[in-house]
Parts: sequence; structure tokens; C-alpha cells
Amino acid sequence: MAIQDKIDLLIKKREEAALGGGEKRIASQHAKGKFTARERIDILLDEGSFEEFDMFVTHRSTNFDMDKQHFLGDGVVTGHGTIDGRVVYVYSQDFTVFGGSLSETFAEKICKVMDMAMKVGAPVIGINDSGGARIQEGVNSLAGYAEIFQRNIMASGVIPQISAIFGPCAGGAVYSPALTDVVIMSEESSYMFVTGPKVTKTVTGEDISVDDLGGADVHTSKSGVAHYKAENEEEGLMLIRKMMEYLPNNNMEDPIQTSCNDPLDRIDDVLNEIIPENPNQPYEMKDVIWSLADNNEFFEFQRHYAKNIITGFVKLNGNPTAVVANQPNYLAGVLDINASRKAARFVRFCDAFNIPILTLVDVPGFLPGSKQEHEGIITHGAKLMFAYGEATVPKVTVTLRKSYGGAHDVMSSKQLRGDVNYAWPTAEIAVMGPKGAVEVLEGRKMSKMTPEEAAKHAAKKEEEYKEQFANPYNAAKYGYIDDVIEPRNTRFRIVRAFRTLTNKKDMNPPKKHGNIPL
Repeated sequence: MAIQDKIDLLIKKREEAALGGGEKRIASQHAKGKFTARERIDILLDEGSFEEFDMFVTHRSTNFDMDKQHFLGDGVVTGHGTIDGRVVYVYSQDFTVFGGSLSETFAEKICKVMDMAMKVGAPVIGINDSGGARIQEGVNSLAGYAEIFQRNIMASGVIPQISAIFGPCAGGAVYSPALTDVVIMSEESSYMFVTGPKVTKTVTGEDISVDDLGGADVHTSKSGVAHYKAENEEEGLMLIRKMMEYLPNNNMEDPIQTSCNDPLDRIDDVLNEIIPENPNQPYEMKDVIWSLADNNEFFEFQRHYAKNIITGFVKLNGNPTAVVANQPNYLAGVLDINASRKAARFVRFCDAFNIPILTLVDVPGFLPGSKQEHEGIITHGAKLMFAYGEATVPKVTVTLRKSYGGAHDVMSSKQLRGDVNYAWPTAEIAVMGPKGAVEVLEGRKMSKMTPEEAAKHAAKKEEEYKEQFANPYNAAKYGYIDDVIEPRNTRFRIVRAFRTLTNKKDMNPPKKHGNIPL
């Protein structure tokens, strides 16, 4: 064969591989409002940056006449490219080839890019659109999943792992995304579940739709499995590009600082008036976050789940910074099971990748009640405490209003190695609120009074309690608060605090790993 013929053969094979399962199946994919595997990569990565691996791989199965069906690439497109010039590794499952089902060679392709990402210290992005295990390959397919899971586990906390769900993701396939740092689902086309509606109905009798069982709304608002819900695939891919602005390449590097045209000493007089006179009246914590952030930009994380706590990313003088904040506008900002889990996972994610953490506190306590206690609020609340106490990144805490009881300790207190702890003049730091405290301290005495006398006595004692504790100075007296600051100056004070903590070193005792209360 002449050299040109060999080159022509290569070009032909490349064209064949690019078609995946063929034009008819590509048309079917488009008819569902979905992009193909390669189109997704083209949208995600910088133009012309993608370098593909294993384009000519095919499966090895001979069962069920599989030896008569071969497609180049075998249902997954793998390789590396760049996002804003930074190298990332990517795999994109191709539903046009055997429904994107995972075979032994399919898994090997994914494992190869994950191994290479670990070697060079670059993020891995997985785009999921798969019918699950390739049944014709039996245990080989299951082994392939397990090989991927093991790599997800080894890569956890070493390189960022991001999963996009743009189609089916069921059975064993769900566990790879669940092991990654960020999960994004498309509202239009994705679902995740361990067991589908048909089996669910057979086993439990429950009749439920695909969307109600495992759609994007369910997993972003109820289960917390997914962190972002995109209207469509294109928005989902843009969310990944946005997320990369706040993440380093690996755990040995810091997030990338960018230039900032927003003055670090900018003051905002609105903050001096944002806390209501009535301590039980809510306000919007996101207004505070927007005010503090460079150019008022806040990239929220898990927005639809456990809304009583806010998590997300800002830049402060160009430096990526994580934010954890109680939300007085939702359940009074109380900590419950879901809020504790959400914040704990976020804190550990940020600590793993050297992202400093700003904590904004306005928390009345943990949510009481038998439901919370029976479902393990003690263990779940301890997760957040463990996360903050273990974290070695710079931690700056600002108490805006309430900080009561165990919730005060949990929210990055000085005793959990909070580096710089500020408070606004409106801060109230105590074991509990005035009404509850008076009931405990004066209840026996008041039980012997007439209702009128008891009410008058309670009002007097509540005022005394407020004078002593409804301010930050008692905590500041003991050094638990480093300074009481004027709200309008908060941006300048926290930027400067983080700047002084740039070279901070906190060391945890040598150990295999801690036993976080799971």
C-alpha cells in the first residue's frame, strides 16, 4: 500500500470514529435536544485544544453476536484539552454507540485519562450519558466500573473531579459521579438513580416517574446528590468552565489569582443598616455576600438544597475564596441535618484544594425536634464541626448577629482554629437567646409568682441578659473575637486578614486518616 493510501485510510478511520454510532443515531440524539459526545467536548474546551486518545479502540466481546458489531472508540471519547489555557482531562460518553453502555475497553479508556490526570496534576471532567453496564459483557463491565471507582477514590482531594450528567445515569454508573467533587445535571435530559421506576414498582409497589425518582430537580433540591442544575447542556458546560475559575489544578497548588479592578478598601454604607432592629426579623444574607465580593459577583454552590445555609465562591481582591453563611431568610438560618451535611462537604472540598474560607455567622442554633434527633442531627452536626476543625486553609469568620449554643462553636469559632474572628456591633454570642435563658435561670422563681408578676420579672431579666450578651464585647473580652468592626468596612478588613494569612501553616497530627462521623 502506498504512503498516500495509508494516509487516506487514516483519514477515513478518523471520519468513521467521529460519526460514533452513525448519522441516524446522531440525528436521534439531536432530536432529543442533546448534543453528541464530541459536540459537548467542543463546547467545553478552548477552541482547537482537544487532543483525543484511543480513537481506534473497539470492544473485545464475542457474546450475543457482539463480534459482528464494532464502532471505533467503543462509546466514549477521551483525551485532554484546555479551559482558559489550563490543561484538563476529559471523557465524554457517546449514547449513539450501544446506548453509551460501559464495556471493559470503555472503562479502560476512562481509566487511562484518569491515570494521566493524576500523573500531571490536572482536573478530570466526566460527561455522563449512558445506559449503564453493557449487559453482553457481564462481570467484565462491572469490573470496569469498579476500576473507575477506585481511581475516583484515589484522585479525591488530589485533583478536582467534575461530573456532568446529560442523559441517563443509573445503577452502578451513579457511583462515579457521586465520588467526584462537583455534579451538574441538565434539567432537560438527565436523571440518576440506583434502581429505576420499573424495578421500584415491582419491588415496593411505588408508581413513580423517571423525573420524580431521579431528575435534576430531585437531586439538586431534595437529595443533595447534584450541586448544580442547568437549564440545558450548554449552560451546564459553561458552569464547568466557570467553576474552573475558582479551583487550582491540584492539591499542591493554590487557586489562580486574577487582576481586580474593584478597590479592596471599598466601603458600603448599606451594611451599617442591613441588620434589622428586631432580632427576629430576617434579612437577605446574599446582599452581604454580594457587597463584600469583587464586582459583587457570587458563584453559589448547591443553591437549591438546604437553603438555610449558603455556600459558594467569590473573589476577594482577585483571590478565589469560599463562603459559608447562615441564611436568616430561610428557617431563620438554623442548622439542621441537611445544612450541616451541605456545609461540611463544602468546607472539606475547599480545604482539599487550598481555597480560603470566609464564614458569615447568624445562627440561632440547631433545629430542635424528634425528627431531627431520630435522623441523627448529633452526628450530622458533628460533621460540620469536624470539617472546620480539620481544615488548615486560612479561615476568617464574621459574626453578624446571632451565634448561639453549639452552633456558635460549629461555625468556624476561634476554638476550631478560626484564624481571624471578627464581629459586627450587632453580634449576640451566648449559650441561648434571652427568652430561653430566662426560662431556664428564673423558671422556678417565676412559677411561684402571679402571671402578671412573672411576666414583669421575665421582661426585666431578659433586658439584663440582652445588656450582657446581646453584644460582641463579652466574647471579645476573652479574645474569642479578635475585633469588633464597623459593618461598612468589612470588605477591607477581611481582604487584609486573608492577605496576612497567605503563608499560614496549620499542621494536623500524623495519621492514616481521621474517622469523620459519617
